Amino acid sequence: MAEDTDAVRAMSRLLSPHCRVTRLSDGVLIADWKRTRFLAMTTADLRGFADAGSARRGELVTGLVRAGCVPARGKEYADAEVGLWLRGVHLLIRVIGFGRVLRLVSLAAPEYARADPAPAEVVARLKTAVQSYGRGSWFVDDDCKAEAVTAFVLLRRQGLKAVLHVGVREHPFALHAWTSAAGLCVPDADPRGHVFAPVLSIGGGGQ
Repeated sequence: MAEDTDAVRAMSRLLSPHCRVTRLSDGVLIADWKRTRFLAMTTADLRGFADAGSARRGELVTGLVRAGCVPARGKEYADAEVGLWLRGVHLLIRVIGFGRVLRLVSLAAPEYARADPAPAEVVARLKTAVQSYGRGSWFVDDDCKAEAVTAFVLLRRQGLKAVLHVGVREHPFALHAWTSAAGLCVPDADPRGHVFAPVLSIGGGGQ
């Protein structure tokens, strides 16, 4: 089934470089070639893994982490990196356009690997850093698109769950982008009290 194929692809993105996923008639085989170990998952497990909002997915990811097939935690960023990412993303948006950047997000923002939710203090610290650099830079100039993409990428690179949203306001017409994680939004989802209806949400691995 198509959803099973998508789940295999998502799992392949999540696994460490030395692990490979092979589709079987009744599930998948995960081969850990570095340690010469093999793990099997049923089709039911595979479909549970495909459901990003299910508790079963969290259990499966935790099991893969404990088995050493998935990095338990991504590399944490330094605050100085935020400025570099903001400027780089802003420049890329200006050069190739926001739509193309959204299609490339999966290359820099892998599938989230941690079963535990994103800590609110981590997201709050990132939000403060993003807004500080974004509003203090004449080059970035408070660009919500660059801020949202930067937050999404940096959270995902730590293995944390985050969702990138693009919203629209009809009167007067305007677009806005933000990333949500741990109940917080970077930047704010309703700047200056204006409500934007989400028209696009990017979750796991840029999907």
